[in-house]
Amino acid sequence: MAFPAGFGWGAATAAYQVEGGWDADGKGPCAWDTFTHQGGERVFKNQTGDVACSSYTLWEEDLKCIKQLGLTHYRFSLSWSRLLPDGTTGFINQKGVDYYNKIIDDLLKNGITPIVTLFHFDMPQALEDQGGWLSEATIEIFDRYARFCFSTFGDRVKHWITLNEPNIFALMAYDLGFFPPGVPHNGTGGYQAVHNLIKAHARSWHTYDSLFRKEQKGVVSLSLFAAWLEPADSNSVSDQEATKRALAFEVGLFAKPIFIDGDYPEVVKSQIASMSKKQGYPSSRLPEFTEEEKKMIKGTADFFAVQYYTTRLVKHQENKKGELSFLQDVEIDYFADPSWKGVDWVYVVPWGLRKLLKHIKVNAWVECKYTQLCEGDKVCIGAFRKRGFRYQHVHSWPGKSRLRLELVRGNQLLKGFKSGSQS
Repeated sequence: MAFPAGFGWGAATAAYQVEGGWDADGKGPCAWDTFTHQGGERVFKNQTGDVACSSYTLWEEDLKCIKQLGLTHYRFSLSWSRLLPDGTTGFINQKGVDYYNKIIDDLLKNGITPIVTLFHFDMPQALEDQGGWLSEATIEIFDRYARFCFSTFGDRVKHWITLNEPNIFALMAYDLGFFPPGVPHNGTGGYQAVHNLIKAHARSWHTYDSLFRKEQKGVVSLSLFAAWLEPADSNSVSDQEATKRALAFEVGLFAKPIFIDGDYPEVVKSQIASMSKKQGYPSSRLPEFTEEEKKMIKGTADFFAVQYYTTRLVKHQENKKGELSFLQDVEIDYFADPSWKGVDWVYVVPWGLRKLLKHIKVNAWVECKYTQLCEGDKVCIGAFRKRGFRYQHVHSWPGKSRLRLELVRGNQLLKGFKSGSQS
C-alpha cells in the first residue's frame, strides 16, 4: 500500500504554546497568562508561555523550517486576546491583525495552505472574569469574534477550525479545574461549558454560511480529541457496554449533535439523568437543547476533524458512592496495557488509529468530512472528502527520528481506507 497521490504534509501549533510576546504590542492577557503567573505548581515547574518559542518575533525562522520540511499545510491558532484585547470587537489591536496577516500572506506566497483555529484554550481573561464558557453570553461574543476573523482573514483562509478539542477542554477547565480558570465544578461545570461551546460553534458556522461562504468559498468545522477505547476484557459484556458508553461521552458528546441530529447521545443523556436522580438532583445535570436549538446545531460542520493520540483499555466500574464528576458519570476505569510503550500518558498504539476511523465511519459522521489524527507530538494523519473532492495530509513535528513510527501509523490509516473507513 502507498499514500494516495496528492497526500499533503503539514505541521500544527497553538498560539499560547508557541507565540510568546504575552503582553507585546497591545495584546490583552488570556486565561493561561493569569493561570501560569499565579504559580502554585499547577504547571510543570511553574513554567509560563510568556516567551515559549518566540514565534511572535521569530516567525520568519518558523517559515524557514516549514519550507525546509517541504510542508504543504500549516495549521495555527489565533490568539483571541492578541486581536481583541478584552475579547470583544470594541477595540481591535491592529498589530495583532498585522501579525496574522503576515503569517497568512507568507504561507500563501510559498505555496503553503493555512488552516486557522479560532480558539485553542486561550480565553481572553476579561471574558473569563465574566464566567468564560460557563456563561451563555460567551456564545454571542464568540460569534462576533468569529465574524471578525472571517471578515478580516477569510479572503485568503479557506480552512477554519472554530474550536480545538472542546470535549477535553470543557472537562479539564470547567469540571476538573486542571486548566484555567483552575476552579473545579465537579459534575456540572463541564456540561454547562459543553452546552455553550456547541451552541457557539453552531452560531459561528451559520455566520460563515450565511455571510461569507458564497464569496470566500471556505469550509468550517471543529476538531475533537479522541483516544481509542477498547474493552479490557473482550469477553465481558459489561466492559463492552462501558466502552461504548465511554466513546459516546468522549466523541459522541459533540459529534452526534453537530453531525447527526442536534442532540446528545441517548446513552449520555440517560446515564447523567440516572446518576443525577440518585444524587438527589431534581433534574439532570446535563442541560437540554430546545427543539429550535437542535435545528440550529444539526449539520453545522463541513468536515470531520479528530485528533488521535493514544489508546486505553476500559473496564466497567460502578459509581457506588454516587461521586459527583464527569468521569464518575461514565462509570468506567481506564488504563494502558503494560506491554504498550510510550512517554507520560501517550502510549504508542498504531492500531487504535485505524479502529477510531472505522468507529467514526460506522456512526455515519464522515459522509463529507475531514479527519485529522494525532499521536502525541509525533504525527497527525488525515483525510478530507467533500462533494467528491479528496484531500489528505500528515502533520508532523520536529524532534527525534520518527520515520519508522510514522510509517507504522500511516500504514494503519491506509488499512482504514482499504477496510472502508473512507468509502
